[in-house]
Amino acid sequence: MTVEINPGEMLKDKVILVTGAGRGVGRDIALMAASQGAKVIVNDLGGQADGEGEDKTPAMEVVGDIKAAGGEAAANYGSVADFGAAEAMIQQAVDTYGKIDGVVNNAGILRDVIFHKMTEEEWDIVIAVHLKGCFNVARAAATRFREQKSGAFVHMTSTSGLVGNFGQANYAAAKLGIVGLSKSLALDMSRFGVRSNCISPFAWSRLIGTIPISSDEEAARVEKIKAMTPAKIAPMAVFLLSDAAKDVTAQIFGVRHNEIFLFNQPRPVRSVQRTDGWTPETIAEHALPAMASSFMPLERSGDVFSWDPV
Repeated sequence: MTVEINPGEMLKDKVILVTGAGRGVGRDIALMAASQGAKVIVNDLGGQADGEGEDKTPAMEVVGDIKAAGGEAAANYGSVADFGAAEAMIQQAVDTYGKIDGVVNNAGILRDVIFHKMTEEEWDIVIAVHLKGCFNVARAAATRFREQKSGAFVHMTSTSGLVGNFGQANYAAAKLGIVGLSKSLALDMSRFGVRSNCISPFAWSRLIGTIPISSDEEAARVEKIKAMTPAKIAPMAVFLLSDAAKDVTAQIFGVRHNEIFLFNQPRPVRSVQRTDGWTPETIAEHALPAMASSFMPLERSGDVFSWDPV
């Protein structure tokens, strides 16, 4: 059954929380959600790209922009890494607008460093903001979603986890963990009419701007990335939050400029069997040669997405 929705009203009367909405991808999602009729809780701690510091200005400015355009929004300055602060975000939505219909888990930081030099603190803080932050906000919203038997989660993942990248073990682990979390949410909450999906955004932002450039090739790649604006991600997020996506759950989408991708998910690609069981020797002699042609190559995101943005 097709859901009929008037242009500019995809999210009419819905209440949406967007985390990390003070800048970049989150900002554009918040603005488009409001332009499509949503009442938006604009969350942003206002920290730097590495997570240090706090500043209320980014969230306040986005709220101001939404209100100036005739929309409704309220600012929230909590940290998604804090379980209590995440609960307060959802409570603020309920207290301010009477309910919560959708959550965009977008807040993030980067602490890029080659793995053998990565510190425990650099690992912990990235996991805390991305993966634990997604859990904290989703868990806070889940109780409300279950009670009202509806709701939509949209989580930001990354090809750093889906494919791979240099110097981002903490970020990649968190972003691939978010995929597993999203699938679990979709499974556990489908009986309540709740959906959960991921977006892997390709967009120039202050986080991407922290990627170190050590060659002319990498510099050229960064220039191409700059053409992919955060505003290109917002339509997919708004769609997934809307009733038009009522049958879409547990999926991973990618958005790169004017391209939309649907990612596959891990499934067996080859199997071998021995009636008498396996030994380390027969694995080396039989299983490995049989499966080697199906091995995934050691690639990074740029190797897979090797063509210019369309």
